[in-house]
Amino acid sequence: MGGGLAFEALNHAGHTGTDLLVVLNDNEMSIAQNVGAMAAYLDRLRTDPKYFRVKEDVEEIIRKIPAIGGRMVKSAERLKDALKFLLVPGMLFEELGFTYLGPVNGHQLDALLGVLRGAQKMRGPVLIHVLTKKGKGFDFTEGNPDIYHGIGPFDPQSLAKRQDSAIPTYTEVFGRTITAAAATNPKLVAITAAMASGTGLVRFAKAYPERFFDVGIAEQHAVTFAAGLASAGFRPVVAVYSTFLQRAYDQILHDVCLQGLPVLFALDRAGVVGEDGETHHGLFDLSYLRHIPGISIIAPREENMLRHAVTTALAHDGPVAVRYPRDKTTGAAAEEPRLLPWGRGELLRQGKDVAILAVGTAVHAALEAAEQLSRLGLEAAVVDPVFIKPLDEELLREVAASVRYGLLTVEEHALAGGFGAAVLELLAEIGLPLLPVRRLGVPDQFVGHGTREKLLADLGLTMAGIVNACLWLAGERNEGLPWAHDESG
Repeated sequence: MGGGLAFEALNHAGHTGTDLLVVLNDNEMSIAQNVGAMAAYLDRLRTDPKYFRVKEDVEEIIRKIPAIGGRMVKSAERLKDALKFLLVPGMLFEELGFTYLGPVNGHQLDALLGVLRGAQKMRGPVLIHVLTKKGKGFDFTEGNPDIYHGIGPFDPQSLAKRQDSAIPTYTEVFGRTITAAAATNPKLVAITAAMASGTGLVRFAKAYPERFFDVGIAEQHAVTFAAGLASAGFRPVVAVYSTFLQRAYDQILHDVCLQGLPVLFALDRAGVVGEDGETHHGLFDLSYLRHIPGISIIAPREENMLRHAVTTALAHDGPVAVRYPRDKTTGAAAEEPRLLPWGRGELLRQGKDVAILAVGTAVHAALEAAEQLSRLGLEAAVVDPVFIKPLDEELLREVAASVRYGLLTVEEHALAGGFGAAVLELLAEIGLPLLPVRRLGVPDQFVGHGTREKLLADLGLTMAGIVNACLWLAGERNEGLPWAHDESG
């Protein structure tokens, strides 16, 4: 209900008068506790005794107020409207053209079914306000609805959760980094769309509550809100899952990038996410961001590079997206954050036969593959581009000129419009001699549910998949390869 699409639909349905039944499942939660004026309004409907008065009786009383002629007519009508707003539950929805029914206890099925049957006989749009409890039926989940929004393994008898590793996640590293940065920059503000915990901003919210903004599930507003703050001299950080930022494409383009505003987009859950399934994989952010003029994109390979990337983005006078996965970090000792050389990649390993250009955490599999290839007699260079945009043209020229068999790009991202496509575009633009290029990534399909490990293996985005792709490049070098080959393993 906090997103614009819901209001657009209510506005349309109320205008057309269509026979439509809307069930508003109100459990006071999204992933975290609901925020905003709409949540407060629904809470009043839940708790204020006057909202439980019988609607028909109240409206009958209003109808009995006698009409007054002359100049008093308008005043009388305003009085009637005021009484309705005061006494009739659900008037917001009534004014939008809906018949409001409720609140109804969604866990009392007999009563709920009775209301549903009655609503089916009514004409025009009807909204049933159903009250439910998140985690209903198990005291432990009812008391921890945000923690158990997505249920991991735990013992139902002892309630002991699976032991978590002491190694932090990329989300946690981001949260600590941004909180530390706020200590020295009073203009730094953090914005999330109902994802304070999921994006690692709980620490920031506790330390700087006046600089933390949860706008509810409203990514479009989050981005335009950030643009407004940036134009007023603040340094906004929009922390959001990669897949959910898709909802705010127009705002990124027109409200942030067109004006060149210094907004940091922290893209959590970039790449293959795992058990959240098709809707949550962050496999399209490079495609929908890198073609926008003015935006820069950084993909750190490990936690210290994430710290450096955030620090670098906050010092840059323009929009920057930093993408990182839903995963444990390498467990490396924390380094002091520093500025990265702008637009420069890193050659991590020398090699004369093939070059592996890997994005983000795929660099680790690339380095392992290079070691395996060396044992097989093939020497592979490994490049971490660090910046997806702008690409390091100088480094790409050097690497392309130094290998015999070709280039391999590796990314946890859709092949269409991704990093590999960016490399091909740059090679074509600078007119390098024909060089075979093979791309590993996600083909033209949606990726389903499964562990990160299994899904990456299925896509060929593992050490073994990279080794096979490099052997293919070397073995087929003299058989007239076309310019580029797309392969998912």
